[in-house]
Amino acid sequence: MFQTIKIASYLTHLKLRHNLKHLLSSRLEWIWQMQCNKCRREAILFQEYSGQHLCRHHSEAEVEAKAKYEIRRHRWMVHGDNIAVALSGGKNSSALLYFLKKLTSDRRDIHLSAITIDEGIDGYSDPGCAMRIARALDIECIPVSFLEGFGSTADGIALKKGSGFSRRYCSVLRNFLLNRIATEYGVTKLALGKTLDDGAVSVLENILKGTPERLVGFKQTGRRKIPHIHPFISIPQKEVELYADLHLDRCNLSGYPYKNDPFHGHVKTMLNDFALRHPATKFALTNLGKNLAGTCSSIDGLIPFCEQCGEPGDRICPGCRIMNEVTAYGS
Repeated sequence: MFQTIKIASYLTHLKLRHNLKHLLSSRLEWIWQMQCNKCRREAILFQEYSGQHLCRHHSEAEVEAKAKYEIRRHRWMVHGDNIAVALSGGKNSSALLYFLKKLTSDRRDIHLSAITIDEGIDGYSDPGCAMRIARALDIECIPVSFLEGFGSTADGIALKKGSGFSRRYCSVLRNFLLNRIATEYGVTKLALGKTLDDGAVSVLENILKGTPERLVGFKQTGRRKIPHIHPFISIPQKEVELYADLHLDRCNLSGYPYKNDPFHGHVKTMLNDFALRHPATKFALTNLGKNLAGTCSSIDGLIPFCEQCGEPGDRICPGCRIMNEVTAYGS
């Protein structure tokens, strides 16, 4: 009986040692995994698509390296450029302004400014936030409003439009004002804070709608007399937001009050859910978009263009329909 107890006690001791060893091993492995894969400092970011943990220094360096690559690849910055950032005060545009300020600080041949638009949405629009960020970076910020541009605020247009007013509607009006103000101030490039997530959603949305020609960006008569550049287009949203958190304070975090286009919202949700299981999906979609753009550009003679602005897709494109409606409201 006594021998049996000793054996049982010994086995229990072995089991406890094994469990403790396993626990310590798991803990050490977890600590090791939370170190930067490049320098072994404390990691603040895990990239699901690369399997790497990155520290502050290397996560920042990766964002800047990718953005610089896109600028070089597309020749988005040349001698004599007057670049304006569309600054909302949110994390994406604020991070872009900080990055471009850092990139051009030693270049006297590049002029950098910002344009901020007050849509006139109660509880959301705060041009003061964008102005503060620009002032902190010592960058000129040009303010403009829907009230000045269209004779009404977004809230006022929404009252007339009713339930049909959406984020897409507001986006068209904002882009129209951005291009107009940029033209008046001699801007040569408009920089937008679009990220990899935005690009991937756009590609998937156009594929599901059967409108791949919208990915081409034809240069016809063009509503876009001023080119738009997107230095963050190959960088995931969460990495851009982390970059903003590391360098900027008091970004605008308020949620947009008007509804999204339901189709756009469903596509975005579906893509994010799928990317959780397959992290490289958004990169694959943006590459597909580039391939589709090349294919469609070879058949541009077969694609209809908007009669008013020259954009591909429809006889009267959605953007021009919206502008026509706003003009009608004002008359």
